[in-house]
Amino acid sequence: MADIPERFSARRFYTPLKELEIDDFPGFAGRRSKAALTLGLLWGVTVVLHLVSWGSWVIVGLTAVLTTHALRILLARPCPAIAPLPSLALPSQPVPTGSPAPVLSASGPVEPVAEPEWAAWPYVSLLVAAKNEETVIEPLVAALCQLDYPASRYDVWIVDDNSTDGTAQRLQELTRRYPQLRVLRRPVGASGGKSGALNQVWPDTQGDLIGVFDADARVPRDMLRHIVPIFDQPTVGAVQMQKAIVNRAKNLWTRGQQAEMALDSYFQQQRIRLGGIGELRGNGQFVRRTALAQCGGWNEKTITDDLDLTLRLHFSGWEIQFLLHPAVGEEGVERALALWHQRNRWAEGGYQRYLDYWRLIAQHRLAPAKTFDMAALWMIQYGLPTVALPDFAMALLRHRLPLFLPVSSLALTLSVVGMFCGLRRTRQQSVWVSGLQTLWGNLYMLHWLLVISTMTLRLSVRPKQLRWVKTIHLGSEEDLRVDLP
Repeated sequence: MADIPERFSARRFYTPLKELEIDDFPGFAGRRSKAALTLGLLWGVTVVLHLVSWGSWVIVGLTAVLTTHALRILLARPCPAIAPLPSLALPSQPVPTGSPAPVLSASGPVEPVAEPEWAAWPYVSLLVAAKNEETVIEPLVAALCQLDYPASRYDVWIVDDNSTDGTAQRLQELTRRYPQLRVLRRPVGASGGKSGALNQVWPDTQGDLIGVFDADARVPRDMLRHIVPIFDQPTVGAVQMQKAIVNRAKNLWTRGQQAEMALDSYFQQQRIRLGGIGELRGNGQFVRRTALAQCGGWNEKTITDDLDLTLRLHFSGWEIQFLLHPAVGEEGVERALALWHQRNRWAEGGYQRYLDYWRLIAQHRLAPAKTFDMAALWMIQYGLPTVALPDFAMALLRHRLPLFLPVSSLALTLSVVGMFCGLRRTRQQSVWVSGLQTLWGNLYMLHWLLVISTMTLRLSVRPKQLRWVKTIHLGSEEDLRVDLP
């Protein structure tokens, strides 16, 4: 295993902001009690609205407010793309001191970049937490170590989280091939999961910017040239790359996930444009070092560290931007059971952040536009599926349509329009193909209703311990040949 250089061995610890510690409702300790109280309130309000004569008018008013916000989102123009840094001719080779680095463009060679220019580019540290990833770790390391960025201005850190397969052996071989590669092996019993692995290594890195990737990531060679200039904006604390499903042609499940990623990309851009919440997605996330230090690193008490860090960054006054092109690829899960486990983890982690930070949200720690954006997202993504059961039951008992039908119709319309526009932005294909993918994608998205409704109920009644179900990465040759959009 490669030795970590002495200059990296001094650990630097940062104390999280006291204001960002998790609060509880008075008299209600832990997420389970808060989830139960929230569920009871939502179900109770739904029943009351069915029983009072003015209940339907409350829903009409709510629908009007959400519709106004939805129209603003749909009509917003995304932020203009920022010009990338110039390309290096030999990105995987160190540029000799005192010699200019040749630059290529689509039309051929152009003026070289002088050493003083690229020597001032931000230093970037790329982190990967890997556990039993022998099928995918080698192509990932090879790609990360041959980026179109000066080799002396970035390094790659792989945290082997006590793998029991051949991951450690493969990494040992790779360290002899790539001088930029640093490997840290965690001992048996190390806690914190992915967050713990990242927290163990990031203080020892020297990057001004820190990038995080999953072990199955397919990284484009020019990504750093597009990412780094975005951080020239002093308020930007993090950037999330668009995610693309590399095995999208495998089956209906993976096709649905590609449409889902397009939908997410579209709304990320639109919400950021309106001053709303930009969100991190784990794979392909970049964080400014000073911002990460201010937030105290990654939270080891949550199952979705990226969504938790998203809120901590916004509470600390940082903005999160989104990069549409190039995209980072990842494997979509190919079986229904694996999809169920993964989406339950995502749903529960997303819900936890509202339970954990409700007080800071209510105290308007965020800007008004962000607070309203979070409230609207919660209503559509979590509130609506949670009230679906009592709403439907009361509708049957009273022989009427579900009370929240107008809000549900708005949510469906947003999903259809957003997915179609997202597919048009992320994929070069005909209108008809995008239309067909949108139809299937929205049928596929119905699984979220079951995931959210059962998750909120389960979280309210069952004692919860942090449990992370690993997604198996196949790393097949077929997947590796798929081009990213």
